Parts: sequence; C-alpha cells; structure tokens
Amino acid sequence: MTHSNPTPAVPAQAWQRPLGQGWDQYYVVRYASNLDDGPWHGAPLGGFGAGCIGRSPRGDFNLWHLDGGEHVFQTFPACQFSLFEAAGGRTQAYALSTQAPTDGSLSTWAWYPAATPECPTGTYHALYPRSWYRYENVFQAQITCEQFSPIWPDNYQEASYPVAVFEWTAHNPTDQPLTLSLMVSWQNMVGWFTHTQPSPAVQLRDDGSPFYEYVPALGQSAGNYNQLVSTEGLKGCLMEGAWPRRGDPQEGDGQWCLATLDNPNIEISYDLRWNPAGDGGDLWDAWARLGRLMNLLDTTPAAEGEQIGCAIALRFTLQPGETQQIPLALAWDLPVTEFAQGVRAYRRYTDFFGRSGRQARAIAQAALTHYRDWRQHIIAWQQPVLDRADLPDWFTMALFNELYDLASGGTLWSAATEADPVGQFGVLECLDYRWYESLDVRLYGGFATLLLWPALEKAVLRAFARAIPTQDDRQRVIGYYFTLGVESPLAPRKVKGATPHDLGAPNEHPWVQTNYTSYQDCNQWKDLGSDFVLQVYRAFQFTGARDVEFLQDCWPAVVETLQYLKHFDRDGDGIPENAGAPDQTFDDWQLKGISAYCGGLWLAALEAAIAIGQRLSAAGLAPGNTPILLTQYQRWLDNGLKAYHPKLWNGRYYRLDTGSDSAVVMADQLCGQFMARLLGLPDLLEEDCIRSALQAIYEACFVNFNRVMQSQAQPQSQKFAGAQVGNFSAATLAQPIGVANGVLPDGTPEDPDSTHPLEVWTGINFGLAACFAQMGQAEQGMAIAEAVVRQIYHYGLQFRTPEAITALGTYRACHYLRPMAIWGLYQML
Repeated sequence: MTHSNPTPAVPAQAWQRPLGQGWDQYYVVRYASNLDDGPWHGAPLGGFGAGCIGRSPRGDFNLWHLDGGEHVFQTFPACQFSLFEAAGGRTQAYALSTQAPTDGSLSTWAWYPAATPECPTGTYHALYPRSWYRYENVFQAQITCEQFSPIWPDNYQEASYPVAVFEWTAHNPTDQPLTLSLMVSWQNMVGWFTHTQPSPAVQLRDDGSPFYEYVPALGQSAGNYNQLVSTEGLKGCLMEGAWPRRGDPQEGDGQWCLATLDNPNIEISYDLRWNPAGDGGDLWDAWARLGRLMNLLDTTPAAEGEQIGCAIALRFTLQPGETQQIPLALAWDLPVTEFAQGVRAYRRYTDFFGRSGRQARAIAQAALTHYRDWRQHIIAWQQPVLDRADLPDWFTMALFNELYDLASGGTLWSAATEADPVGQFGVLECLDYRWYESLDVRLYGGFATLLLWPALEKAVLRAFARAIPTQDDRQRVIGYYFTLGVESPLAPRKVKGATPHDLGAPNEHPWVQTNYTSYQDCNQWKDLGSDFVLQVYRAFQFTGARDVEFLQDCWPAVVETLQYLKHFDRDGDGIPENAGAPDQTFDDWQLKGISAYCGGLWLAALEAAIAIGQRLSAAGLAPGNTPILLTQYQRWLDNGLKAYHPKLWNGRYYRLDTGSDSAVVMADQLCGQFMARLLGLPDLLEEDCIRSALQAIYEACFVNFNRVMQSQAQPQSQKFAGAQVGNFSAATLAQPIGVANGVLPDGTPEDPDSTHPLEVWTGINFGLAACFAQMGQAEQGMAIAEAVVRQIYHYGLQFRTPEAITALGTYRACHYLRPMAIWGLYQML
C-alpha cells in the first residue's frame, strides 16, 4: 500500500479517446476487397516477432497477430478485466469493456458504460509501447490501468518477449473504506492460431495484388485444460493444450499464462474451468455478489466442441486515502511459426526461454520481476524527446505511436544463428500486401529500425544481399495487366542480379523465396537496386561508420545489382531509363525515359557505392577489381550528372520524366538528392534548384491540391470496380489532408482517373517533410506532417496507418510500413 501518486501520470502527448466513444466521421477502405476492420484499434501488446494482441479504446481485446504474418480481428469477450466495488452496503460490478457481446454469450455480465459528452466515464491514452485506461464517474475508487511490453531501443532480448504487463492502480479518495476486486478472465486459446490450410491457393484481388485466405483454428479447443499457478511468489492460471509432451512443438502448440504476484494484502481466488460460450453466470454470479471466485480446481480437458476459460480475482480493501498497485502479466509461449507446410522458424524469444513451448509461466515470472525496470527503460528513452520544447505534442505522439507496426505488422523475428547473431527480422509491407520488408517502402519506412534497432536493420539488408545473386525461373502472371483487363505477359519470379522487391511471404519461405509480389514485374524496376545500395551505406553511416565487415558482406551484391541496373541505360547517357509500364515504387504510375525519381536515386546510389568501395579499400578489405569498379562508377556518375539536370529541369522544378511530356509536379522528385545529403555525399543538384523545386512541390502538391480538393464535391474518380466512398469527404474538411503524389502546378489532376498521383501517401509525406527540414524549411515540413497526423489520429486510422488516403475519405493498405518515415523527420529535426 502507498499513499503517494494516487493517480499515475500519463504523458500529455499521449493520444487519447473517451472510452467507448465512436467516430462520427472516419475513413473507410478504398477497395472493398481490401482490409477494413473499422476504427476500433489501440496500441498492440507483445514483443517484436513474438505475436501481439490489441486492446481497443472500448476495452476489448480484438487484435490477434499470433500466427506470424497472419491477421485476426475479432473480440473474444471472455478475455476481459472486470471490477467489483463494495462501499457503504452498496455493490456494483462491471466488465471493463463498453462492447457487450452480440451473440448472446455472457448475457449475465454487466458491461461498462461508454463515455458520452454529457457523462464521461473514462479515457484511453496511448504512447507506444505504453497505454492507459482511466475509469471515471462510475466507481467511487479512482482506477487506472497502465499496460505495456518491454520495447526500447537497442534492446535485442526483452523486446522479443511474448508478454504484456498490466499495472492497475486503485485509489480511495473517499472518507470510508472501499472493497474492490479485480477479476481477469481469459479463454483457453492454445492451438487456435495456426493455419488449417498450410498450402493455400494464391489469388488476385480486383486491384491486382496477390492474396490467399487465412483459415485459423479458432475455437478448436478439444483437449485444452487449465492449471493453477502457485509457486515462486506467483499466483495465476496456466492454460495448456492437448499437444504431445514429447517431441518438438508444432505451430500453435504452447501455453498461455495469466499471473500476478502473491501479496498478503490481497485475497486471490480463482476458477479454472468456466464456460465462455454460455451466459457467463457460472463465473459472474458469485463474483459480482462477493468479489470472490469459488476456487474451483477443475482441470478437466475441454471436450470436442466445448470452450473453457479461467479467471483469477484479486480482492482488497482500501482505507480512505489509500492506494494499491497490482501488477498482472499475460504471457504466451508459442515458439514455432510455420510458413509453407513443413517450413518453419523458432521465434527470437526462444533464444532466452528455450523451444519447449512450456515456458509461459517463466515468461510471466520474468515480467513480474522486472516490469518496473522495463518501464524505466521506456521512460528514459521517451522522456528526453517529450521534454523538447521545439517538438509539438502532435509530433511526439505520432513519433512513438507509429512504432506500433514493428509489433503488429505481421512481424517475424527468428532465433539467432551463427550467420544471423540477432536472428532474421521482417515486417510486412502491410496486411493487404502480405510480403516482408518491401525494399522501396523501407527506403523511408526503415528509419525506425535504423535509428532505434540498427542490428535488425542490418539483418534485413544482409538478407537482401544474399538474395540478389539468386534466381527463380518460375513464370507468373503480372497483376497490373489484370486490372487493365488485358492479357498479361508471363515474367520470371526473380532474375539473377536483380534486387528483389521483398523478402517473401508468410505462406512460403521468407528470407529464402523472395519477390513474392506479382502486381508488377519487379525485375524491371528502376529504383530497387539504388534503394539497396543507399540503405547499405545508410546503415553503415548511422551506426558510427565503423562496421566495415557489414560493408564487406554487402559489397558483392552492391556490385552485381548496379551492373544489372545499368543494363537499362539504353542510350548510354549514364542513367537507366524507365520503360513505361510502372516500374518503381509508384507502381500504378507510368514513367518513361529518365525520371526525376529513379534517376536521382541512381546517381545517389553511385555516390554511395564509390564511398563504400573507398572505405573497403582503406580497410584493406576490397576485392582486387575494386579500383576498376570505382573508376567505372565515377564515369557513370559523371555522365549521369551531365544528363540529369539538363534533360529534366524546366526552370522551376524537375519534370516527371523525359518521355511523357507531363507537366506534373512530382512530390518525391528530390528523393535521391535528400538521400545523398543525408549520407554526407556530394549534392546531386544545385542548391537554388533544390529550393525552387521544393517551393513548387509545396505550392502545387500541398497548398493548391488541398484548395482544389476542398472546392470539389467529387475531386477524383475511383479506378477499380467495387471502389468505395467514405462516410465523409476529406475534401469538405477545413484542414489540408497532406501532399498529393503528383498534380499540375495549379493543384489539379493531370488525369482525374489516375490513382497513385492523386493519393496522399503518408510515408512519402513524412519523407518529404524530412527533406524540407533538411533544407532548413522545418516549418513547411511540419505543416505537411501535421496535416497527415491529424487525418490518421482524428479520423479512426490510429494503429492501422495506411499507405494512402484520398480526398473522398477513403484509405488504401492499412498497417503500412512506410509511415515509420516519421523517424526520418525526427532525425532531421
């Protein structure tokens, strides 16, 4: 018991939402075939690659990313915190979610009242990896729950743990004793999160992207049983499954553990077997009367078709002015992720807890032993950023919250090997485009791992370096042509020397079978090779410029991919040409000839390659042909610099390309220049031209675009069948929504039917904002970033940030990797 700090401090910068209050206006998905779970998302819980769960601002647990790369969004109401209070002869009890079941289950339970403007009942706050629930005006006690997982920079152990910590603080502000009982119930889910169709058929969506159906074993609980935990100062429930005790666990095998510390001031009671599919009275009735469970020690396994749950209740009395803090841990030990049938990996946390699948109690024990230290690590990381007077609250809020994707982005983090001493790592491009570490996307999105977990950044890039020399001759259809309604040419999956677009998908063999996406023939892309070289040198520079062994590991792939990419320089002017079919990150946008985007990246990559070769030579680690290569790269660079500016500069900004006669102002035309200056390489362009182009981008793609959008009821058409219109038009709002990818100087579309040019890409906006800040124009950069952050966090996109939003109130591709580019903006600030 303590008398100090009765109400835990919540940082003022945390995102907040009244408990259970819905959204009057929120974005909906652009294409009906894509994922749209609605706006009820909160900060995820669980370590990187360990699987994660999500708890929403309603208080329900509704996100279950426990099978690597797969997505389940569904509330299981039995997984819940509930609170009993007795005072002055009056009792009340509520399950602490505002969302009652709609299927008739748990009908005896009382559900917490949602907040309204007239009667606020509490607030949800989130500053990832911490989040808080404050409950008000219902109980006489002041109640706060803080929840988090052990995520902080340069942490390659605890950040992998499959655990969530919940610290409940109860304070009695009254002049009479209050008796409280906190109950936590959970459904035994062992075996649920595994794919029942291990070799699913791959299909094409209406937008041309490949997908497959995930069919988990939800509800298949036969043989599951619960046990009491009462050892080493722990009290709680251990949820077991029917899998064999001998031999290695398979995917889905393992345990869950719900535990707290034994405390002489708290009466702990339990129920090891109740029916979460019934009316809930077998658990609720006695507890809601007395605040105690019946200590039912029933370990009988579930029969076929039966569901079982467990629960613990913690009952205590607060004298006037007293405060009680109660820690609880939820841990899961599901050590195996299976990809294609028979292809599997052990998760990173098994390096510290073993591979048995029977260590959930030990993981919970570690959490309850160290959670205070873990929280201090998080605070020590975040507080200096939060204290900066030059950073507005909206920015620091989004800066930390956008890291959510490192946990919930279908993340993989495998156990360590000699070749990969911190394991292999991967985050999906998004849940609709389910393939790992798309290289073009992570050019901006990789800033988070680069700055905070650089060993993971290098692990990703080493995987790409290994993939570049490989080839996969399997032929496949290209989805882009499918969207056009024309017959698709067949293309090989992976050409030797081509930099792959991605590191594979969760239904095949990530890190080994690459180039999963088939929307375009990525062997023809003109940015991927440059992206790889720049990210290799960036990882070197941003980790102290000392790890020449990393450069040595990647150098052969640098050489091979630059040679491959140079083959697309058809006219010998030093710059590869774009070929008309979309062949770069804007993969629905045709570029022809030399393009400002790909050409700038190529020139910056040549500068980076020269710097890498020089570093290796100085360290005595360069192969014998390196001087010849560096001379060749310098010749390509000199020729390319002579061609780039004269062919693309129109007197005010850089033209989209040399082959289309387009007058579009492309927002990301300076990406190569930005990367060159970021890495301390020579500028590619004259300073006056950089500033002129930035001004043209700001006026056309931000100021004029938003003015035009706000003045038009139907600012753009929707390309594909089944396209959606939101429940509000962002164009009708008073504030800008961000920078469009490409419009005419007056802000109007060159083609009203185009898709990518008229979308606002969240990650590109953060990257462009960083470019403005790099050039001493932080005010413009922050205006762009604030417009995007406002759309995400005001209109129901929090913790599922999409690739793109439109002025029709629609979005595309949620849970996207690129928005972590906000960390690049932070670096520039």
